Amino acid sequence: MSDLDFYAHVATRRDVFGTGAGSTPGAWDTALGTDCLDDPGDGVLRRDYGLLEVLFSDTGGTGGTDGSMTCFGIMVQVHRLVHGPCTPPLLVSRYGTFAPRVRFEDLRSAILALGHTVEPDDLSGDIHRYRVPESGNRIHVIADPDPYGDGDHDTGDPDIHQAGDVWSLDVSPFRRGR
Repeated sequence: MSDLDFYAHVATRRDVFGTGAGSTPGAWDTALGTDCLDDPGDGVLRRDYGLLEVLFSDTGGTGGTDGSMTCFGIMVQVHRLVHGPCTPPLLVSRYGTFAPRVRFEDLRSAILALGHTVEPDDLSGDIHRYRVPESGNRIHVIADPDPYGDGDHDTGDPDIHQAGDVWSLDVSPFRRGR
């Protein structure tokens, strides 16, 4: 299995090792370990695993102190990989080394090979958004790697983001259509 298999799985299946929306922070500890940063807020928790961010909300109205927090979103922050490894060890043990960049066309092909489709969602701006209709997930793709027009972006440098690279994948509560 490869990092591309991981991204295609998340985009089509909406989970990481069977853990997804509705799961508790404890379930995520079991799936990915406890090497993460918790950023609590008022009734919400953002858990940062580096490559992954998992969002929880307080479903019981108790501030989450009784374990009533459940996952309502997953963000795969692919763009962070160009700055160095930030992949949870359990993902690396299953999928191998994660490349610093992922080409959208490669991810689209992997998703199509799983029998799913990828449609344009919003092609305006510096980041284009696509969606996998069967799962409702979004894929964000760099359209303009030099959005401020500085002109110092080296399109031949493999160590920096390029047009056509995947920026992130977002898993949120399932919704069909737009």
